[in-house]
Amino acid sequence: MKVLVLGGGVIGITTAYFLAEAGHEVTVIDRQQGPALETSFANAGEVSPGYASPWAGPGIPVKAVKWLLMKYGPLVVRPAFDPHMWTWLLKMLRNCTAQRYALNKSRMVPLAEYSRDTLKALRATIGISYDERAKGTLQLFRKQKQLDGTGGDVEVLKKYGVPYEFLDRDGCIAAEPALAGVREKFVGGLRLPGDETGDCKMFTDKLAELCVARGVAFEYGTSIRRVVRNRNRVVQVGTDKGWRTADAYVMALGSYSAPFMRKMKRPIPVYPVKGYSITVPITDAAAAPVSTIMDETYKVAITRLGDRIRVGGTAEISGFDLRLHESRRRTLEHSVGDLFPGGGDLKAASFWCGLRPMTPDGPPLVGRSELSNLYLNTGHGTLGWTMACGSAKVLADIISNRVPEINALDLSPDRYIKA
Repeated sequence: MKVLVLGGGVIGITTAYFLAEAGHEVTVIDRQQGPALETSFANAGEVSPGYASPWAGPGIPVKAVKWLLMKYGPLVVRPAFDPHMWTWLLKMLRNCTAQRYALNKSRMVPLAEYSRDTLKALRATIGISYDERAKGTLQLFRKQKQLDGTGGDVEVLKKYGVPYEFLDRDGCIAAEPALAGVREKFVGGLRLPGDETGDCKMFTDKLAELCVARGVAFEYGTSIRRVVRNRNRVVQVGTDKGWRTADAYVMALGSYSAPFMRKMKRPIPVYPVKGYSITVPITDAAAAPVSTIMDETYKVAITRLGDRIRVGGTAEISGFDLRLHESRRRTLEHSVGDLFPGGGDLKAASFWCGLRPMTPDGPPLVGRSELSNLYLNTGHGTLGWTMACGSAKVLADIISNRVPEINALDLSPDRYIKA
């Protein structure tokens, strides 16, 4: 079957790979000059199934107000006359209950675990390398109240057999020796030993090369203008270089999936939430992190990627605005400088932002849309790298009329259509 994948980020490229492995004739279209040049370019570097959680949860509305008032707060809202923003926020607020949080997390963790395992299998099969490490994630709590509030998350981890361990100060330092000099800054942590780290851009570049070897065609530098449907089917895709047709189509355009779906009168609840990162050259390996540390106070991930430290986080709700705001850089610099002083050269750090495609409830949209030959693989939020391989494998199975290896019904766009 001829399949057209719209989007060349980590989601689109992994989808193309597994579709090609299943025997399909695949073409990828992307407006950039190569793969992973937008949201997949410089993310936090975590492959973290243990940390797979929805943003919408009990207490979040109150926390959001506090975050907005913090000097180095993790949240920024830039109000705009955008009905899609306000509709999305209202839907998110409806998910801020303990019951909905538990349900949504229970949908996310199995996919994230499956995706990590699929990535491991892929690594073993094709020998791909991308500055990967398999040394876990350490959620670091600066306040006892944060540590005491992990009960709900831990129950879900227990339910799905995700390994974890609570650590006191000494345990945190044993896992991340560079924290020894700042032991007074935290009270303890929750370690998720099954988590991994790696450079998403490097991985996507190399997987795209392997896709070419498997017959996948790439049309880079090609802007998608419109997706045309006739009744219940997509019939063609218009680009700045002409029309393209296929038997099936995959919408993997991240946040930009939503505007295209609205134009086809098939809206999806995906909205961009901007995240920032800095990439810091390591100057003292002994003073740098070993793996990933999640600074729970500032919601910042600090990750070792080879000879660099990737510091990613913050949530800015400002539509499709890609401007870099220095205040967000200061938040990232504060977190890494506070926990790993001397580990890297902050003055030499590069600064980046990307638009995370977020759903109001947390789980992505993976499966067939309301149109019979249009499939969605979007809405992964902060977990695109974590969930990429699993989502791609699930969708390739669905398109190939095979039963996915995990329950994919909870990921289907139908959960919104039927809501």
